[in-house]
Amino acid sequence: MANRFDKTSISILPSDNFYRVISVVIFVLIAVFFIQAVEYSGRSSIEKEQESLESAIARDIVQCYAIEGMYPPSLQYMEDHYGLTYDSNVFFVDYQPIAANLYPDYTVILR
Repeated sequence: MANRFDKTSISILPSDNFYRVISVVIFVLIAVFFIQAVEYSGRSSIEKEQESLESAIARDIVQCYAIEGMYPPSLQYMEDHYGLTYDSNVFFVDYQPIAANLYPDYTVILR
């Protein structure tokens, strides 16, 4: 007859170490998903900011042509006269005026 306080009995339930390992794995998975979600939202925010900058440049180009009868000669001209602002550490703007009466070519690139 076996003693009920004997530690040699076989248990059907997994040991405490199993639950610790499972809880650590679940915590790590949640942390990884959280970090990926934050990175995705940051990436999405930068993309929207780039689209906003492109539309602001296009709007200022058209506004300058409507008011002055010529397209802006430089990006600095739009910054000085039309209030264009952007973070030059984040975006590189390549602005190439073609002629006073032809729509300029511009490109916004994420640094």
